[in-house]
Amino acid sequence: MPANAGIDAIATGPLKPSGLPAGYSPQTYIALFASDPATAVAIATPRVVGADPRRTLLDHNRYISEHFTTTGTPVGHGFTSANRSADIGYYVVDPAPAVRLIALDTLNRGGYNDGSIDQAQLDWLTARLTECSSRFVDAGGGWAATHNPDRLVMVLSHHTINTMENPTVDPANPGPRIMGDQVLALLQRFPNVVAWVNGHTHVNSVTPRPGLAGMTAGFWEINTAAHIDWPAQCRLVELVDNRDGTLSIFGTLVDHAGGLAPVAGAAGVLDLAATARALAANDNQKGARAYPVAAGGAEDRNVELLLPAPFSIDAALAGSSAQGGAAGANGSAALTAEPNTAAAGAPAAGTTAALVLAAAAVVARRRRDPLED
Repeated sequence: MPANAGIDAIATGPLKPSGLPAGYSPQTYIALFASDPATAVAIATPRVVGADPRRTLLDHNRYISEHFTTTGTPVGHGFTSANRSADIGYYVVDPAPAVRLIALDTLNRGGYNDGSIDQAQLDWLTARLTECSSRFVDAGGGWAATHNPDRLVMVLSHHTINTMENPTVDPANPGPRIMGDQVLALLQRFPNVVAWVNGHTHVNSVTPRPGLAGMTAGFWEINTAAHIDWPAQCRLVELVDNRDGTLSIFGTLVDHAGGLAPVAGAAGVLDLAATARALAANDNQKGARAYPVAAGGAEDRNVELLLPAPFSIDAALAGSSAQGGAAGANGSAALTAEPNTAAAGAPAAGTTAALVLAAAAVVARRRRDPLED
């Protein structure tokens, strides 16, 4: 819901709603909470909690600014001073030769939990893709040459493609919202896009996204579970040039160092982590038994995702924008996915499977991890 001063006061104050008032549905109560927070709390049989000004909600600009209060590097963690001063949450980073990371801001400031972007951000994304692509498929379906130096592109966002479906108008920035399928259609026109890494769902999932048949090979959508919910994991994503006209994206799940169960009376950071994991596993809505989909299948956890190199990596590293990697000359090359050798998450049996992506690219999933056999 859109932020307001009343909701901010409740976050830091001494009263917490503890139940749905009689005569209200969740939908009607949320509507009341958004329009009249004080009344919503008063009629919900609130219980007393300790007031704490540090429990304040963060607005968009403060969220960006907090990334500059850090002992880590780089300062800002991708955000720049321009992001901070203009309150813009999307940015680009070129972390290595021939590689580009494009971070989208899929938060809809108009409210609700699903995401979308505005036209200005879509235009910005198009420009950032174009400037690191020597060619792309234009709106008419033909190749457009730019002669720009090529970079492999990974897109980063909070929301997944399928959860970017929030049409709510942002009062501060009126205009139509751009949904996930529209962003997908744009990315499919750029052969240098190899992955879209995201979250939001709290589920381990890997999805092949086909490109334009006969032209672009497509990319991988890599979604990962959350620390706050079971299975309490994150994922290491590595991009590797196989030196044979193909690329590998290794996705390795990482479990935190907390124990499997809390220790009575212990108060260290790892003990707190162990308690959090136990609570997540036993949650009656998103726990290990209640929501087993969160862990994902074997094909969603520790994986090696193969795809054709869209351009000559050696040429790009040498400062050339030459095209023509053997596997990346057209969209008919094969993409392959196989679980890798580092395991985290629940064991599961698996066998080779194949998924057809459009008419052009094929994805095969092969077992490699003995701990998941």
